[in-house]
Amino acid sequence: MFEKTLAELAQGLETGEYSSVELTNSYLQRIKAEDPKINSYISITEELALSQAEAADKARTNGEAGTFTGLPIAHKDIFCTQGVRTSCGSKMLDNFISPYNATVIENFNQAGAVTLGKTNMDEFAMGSSNESSYYGPSRNPWNTDCVPGGSSGGSAAAVAGRLAPAATGTDTGGSIRQPAALCGITGIKPTYGRVSRYGMIAFASSLDQGGPMTRTAEDAAMMLNVMAGFDAKDSTSLDQAVPDYTLTLNESLKGLKIGLPKEFFSDQIDPQIAAQVQNAIKEYEALGATVKEISLPNTHLAIPAYYIIAPAEASSNLSRFDGVRYGYRCDEPVDLEDLYKRSRGEGFGEEVKRRIMVGTYALSEGFYDAYYKKALQIRRLIQQDYVNALKEVDIIMGPTTPHPAFKLGEKTSDPVAMYMEDIFTISLNLAGMPGMSVPCGFANGLPVGLQLIGNYFAEARLLNAAHQFQQATDWHKQAPAQ
Repeated sequence: MFEKTLAELAQGLETGEYSSVELTNSYLQRIKAEDPKINSYISITEELALSQAEAADKARTNGEAGTFTGLPIAHKDIFCTQGVRTSCGSKMLDNFISPYNATVIENFNQAGAVTLGKTNMDEFAMGSSNESSYYGPSRNPWNTDCVPGGSSGGSAAAVAGRLAPAATGTDTGGSIRQPAALCGITGIKPTYGRVSRYGMIAFASSLDQGGPMTRTAEDAAMMLNVMAGFDAKDSTSLDQAVPDYTLTLNESLKGLKIGLPKEFFSDQIDPQIAAQVQNAIKEYEALGATVKEISLPNTHLAIPAYYIIAPAEASSNLSRFDGVRYGYRCDEPVDLEDLYKRSRGEGFGEEVKRRIMVGTYALSEGFYDAYYKKALQIRRLIQQDYVNALKEVDIIMGPTTPHPAFKLGEKTSDPVAMYMEDIFTISLNLAGMPGMSVPCGFANGLPVGLQLIGNYFAEARLLNAAHQFQQATDWHKQAPAQ
């Protein structure tokens, strides 16, 4: 049962092979038995899950079931969930019980999905390894001495470890695609504004985007059908019609034009990863695609621009956590200033404090033009690079990460080395375009991800290209030994 994809589980529910209660119970028992080794969950919502499963079974009996009715999934602990602790991986929100549902959560509830629990993550989504979580790091199911990636590392580990058939994630600088690559699963970051950010705790508002993390592109299409859509409660939500992403999965790739950015194949990439990506490109050529070299000349500026813009927005967004209204409050403050200082100093972890300080500095008088304004100008250049490239080709491809999963603790003392793990993913968030990662091989026994990048609202084309690749290969079917 745990080896079945979301689509296969849906078929089993439809044929009556098992009920939603039976399926949900199986996953809950597996989580209890196996998750202590991986630490992919922060909260397990057993009572909620079983009540939702019972309701789903009744709906199916009454002939009211939809595609998602009774399917168990997990949610990244960044999405507010009514009556459930929503911590964002931080001590600051360890005691926060959300009074409302994020739109993404509400969409899945309306679709009849079952919530297994809330998954572990880097604190306030700031990290590339899931090591900044207040609840301890998640571990990579392929090698528990290694990181699963971040910030959606708990979601990636849960799906890879067969502790959930699918999960939600968020991507601010690669936080869906990078852990998907390191854990050997499929993850897609939609076009900015495609998925509502209402109720998704903000890190960097102009970059954050929710998306699905699954075993297959077909499952990702099913998830995105539920997640995507206009939301009047989110001022950045785009009022654009949402197609059924499953309808075009089986279209031929004959004539598809693929661009390979020369900047993505530098000496910064592990040779084994480069080789696996090149093998995947050959598979696409066998499927009828054509390949040409392209250039994204401002790629090298993405990390410095991102690490000005994202911390600046984080500095603003996280100012609300002051010990006054909700969240962590220090004991016995002597005055208001002491309340602010100690609540924030004790409630936030080191990486969050580092980024708040960088962002505050970049926004301060005398430095705004030199740093933040300049980063915004670079952002526009990076966006234009993608726009120009996608006039020549249909899809851009390359590695998702420069290296396979690294050891826990290996990069925690060197923030710059950690930031460089997102070198191939960050520019896409600055441009606001969709991208995804699919498994394409192994390096040193650890998964390798192939990144697919498309034009605005081209999620269907990316999912089609990923699905056809997965029909021709079996990398996505590989499972960790344990």
